[in-house]
Amino acid sequence: MVISTANHNAGTDVIGTEDARLSRAIFTLPEAAGYLDVPKSTIHAWARPAAGKPLITVFPRRGAQATVPFIGFAEAYVLTVFRCAGVPLQQIRPAVDALSRNIGLEHALASKRLYTDGAEVLYDYANERNEDDLLELVVVRTGQHQFSEIVRDYLKRITYGSDGWATRVRLPSYQRAEVVVDPTMAFGLPLVVHGGARVEDLVDRFVAGDSVADIAYDFDVPPEEVEDVIRVATRTAA
Repeated sequence: MVISTANHNAGTDVIGTEDARLSRAIFTLPEAAGYLDVPKSTIHAWARPAAGKPLITVFPRRGAQATVPFIGFAEAYVLTVFRCAGVPLQQIRPAVDALSRNIGLEHALASKRLYTDGAEVLYDYANERNEDDLLELVVVRTGQHQFSEIVRDYLKRITYGSDGWATRVRLPSYQRAEVVVDPTMAFGLPLVVHGGARVEDLVDRFVAGDSVADIAYDFDVPPEEVEDVIRVATRTAA
């Protein structure tokens, strides 16, 4: 997938509060942590910090109900990218604040403008403060600051709509299966593209004792992709 960066002003500066990507919760915090393969404590620190504003969009606690809308999940995905690139939490928070101020958006991490403008903003911020870890996120190509390869590869897994806001995230934990989170499909629950089966349905069948071959046949998902989904689910549960 190729993301065009030709028009930095494409889309809108505000995502409507009635937009399903923002208004409807699809994950609990532990579920989001599992699908992003980060510790539950990390997701909680991003969503409900002891001090300061949350780094990701979440609803107030609702018992065991979901509280993370798609936009919040997309924001958490980008924070996971920064975390994988080696940026400590104490540097992530001020960096996100700088991105929000300079890009001028409330949900900057879920905006295409992060991809088009974010590298320049982060470079200027990190350079002024000698934040070496943040500088590692950015490289110089053809005279311009761009995200490093690892960051760009992860950000390319985000699909943006014509309004400039994230519409789909392809999860990175899977080696063979293409698993996406798309709020317009399966109520936003992770979906295997080949066959269109929900991840939780495949896992439930495996837990119930069905063989990989039977699951693959019933859901029309390649066996190696079913195995991949089970592998990730088993690792996450452990």
